[in-house]
Amino acid sequence: MIDPASIERMTARLSVLEAELSDPATAANRNKYRALLAEHQNVQMLRGRADAYFRLVREREEAQAMAMGDDAEMREMAKAELARIDAELPAAEQAVKMALLPPDPDDSRNTIVEIRAGTGGDEAALFAGDLFRMYSRFADARGWTVSLIDASPSELGGYKEIIFSVEGENVYRVLRYESGGHRVQRVPETEAQGRIHTSAATVAVLPEAEETDEVIIKPEEIRIDLFRASGAGGQKVNKTESAVRITHLPTGLVVQCQDERSQHKNRDRAMKVLAARLLDKIRSDEQAKYASDRKSQVGSGDRSERIRTYNFPQNRVTDHRINLTLYNLDRVIEGELDPLVNALYQRDIELKLQKHLGV
Repeated sequence: MIDPASIERMTARLSVLEAELSDPATAANRNKYRALLAEHQNVQMLRGRADAYFRLVREREEAQAMAMGDDAEMREMAKAELARIDAELPAAEQAVKMALLPPDPDDSRNTIVEIRAGTGGDEAALFAGDLFRMYSRFADARGWTVSLIDASPSELGGYKEIIFSVEGENVYRVLRYESGGHRVQRVPETEAQGRIHTSAATVAVLPEAEETDEVIIKPEEIRIDLFRASGAGGQKVNKTESAVRITHLPTGLVVQCQDERSQHKNRDRAMKVLAARLLDKIRSDEQAKYASDRKSQVGSGDRSERIRTYNFPQNRVTDHRINLTLYNLDRVIEGELDPLVNALYQRDIELKLQKHLGV
């Protein structure tokens, strides 16, 4: 059961938050204003969900009282009402519990996705290309914007590596569970004997770093190299050194961007990727100290973990983290990822509820 007193104490903060948000001094501090606004939205959501839940609880008590009356017709109506309320209550209670979870500030961040071909040679590169197409179509369907940052095409098609950004509402909340090893089982086009091959690719999903993050990139700690971006030949060959490669000397991280014709745009994009990788490294090092935290997450970000298998002969896709198997791979590979990402999100919420609320 949800404790009304606890909800009342938490929602009482709404008036305080509204006063702070209306203060000109708060509006002048962009980071503070954004943090308070996010908290205000979360508390408002909690109040709305709690009101709906407690309304159902009251209706149930009234229906129970009616069910004990002398009027047979009223008792039948009360039974029907109880059946409706009992069907709605579990979801309403779950919604309140979800609102009680500490909000994850990363959920609304834009995201950088890196796909790299693994074992399997040319077939792995083709699979990396399939994954990029899958995520691009999924993003398009949600109204998100995909921007290419860097790519290393394979001679037979696909990519040895491709890096792109995704911008939109709650991008990281949805895509965070895609980090890990993806395995494909299918007959390659180059296979004359019709044998099934197994190949792999890794996906890294990184939230973009923001001003509030403790990511400091000192000018003296980076080396910037300029080179000519590879083109399609003919008039499209880049005749200027617009491509940028940035090396972070303390960590050895190397990032490059050659998609834009402008050197400044390529530099800005490369710096975004570098900041995201440094943020990911900082958080990974912190999480390594708390192994239990990683076990309580569906999307731990561990790229060594094999998370999903795409079996083309059986039209089957299996997510190994939640033991979910679907026989609609033909639609999944076209970008219909909702059944997978929704199931992963729900499982992650369940684990967080167990950890934070003991339910």
